[in-house]
Amino acid sequence: RAKAEALCYDFNMAKPGSDAQLDALKSLLDTDLPQGLTVLSPAYFDYGSKTSFGEGCFVNHGCYFMDGGSITFGGNVFIGPFCGFYTASYPLKAKDRNLGLEKALPIVVGDNCWFGANVSVLQGVTIGSGCVILPGKTIGEDGLVAAGSVVTEDLPDNVVAAGVPAVVKKIIEQ
Repeated sequence: RAKAEALCYDFNMAKPGSDAQLDALKSLLDTDLPQGLTVLSPAYFDYGSKTSFGEGCFVNHGCYFMDGGSITFGGNVFIGPFCGFYTASYPLKAKDRNLGLEKALPIVVGDNCWFGANVSVLQGVTIGSGCVILPGKTIGEDGLVAAGSVVTEDLPDNVVAAGVPAVVKKIIEQ
């Protein structure tokens, strides 16, 4: 975690798009960067090496990846500003929490997904390909209102989800 924190600092303080920033991101993710990956600063990772991105992914400003469990993104995933992906869960008993115990469950996101601003995805969630997670809840047939959505359960392919917790509606037109 200390190594990741230092690499996040290097990434976030480097000139956007510079070799120094790309080198810090490559070191943080501990892999070659996929073609077309864009991560805007600031971005925060607990480990970095436990998060993987497919080709063509875009991460907007201010995102956080609590990657004690793995976080896997397919190709062409677009992540709006201030989204969070949280793999950890904690014991209810203070005695166990004070020992530093936690459990981390993976998050898996399919291809061609879009996350609106301030979306949170919780531990153990799998999101199918083609999903849209709106930064709000649906109002009527097509109306939307802005707010941070929270995904607490698996989503099948090609659904739109919104709200707290996020509710699901099938995407009919592709």
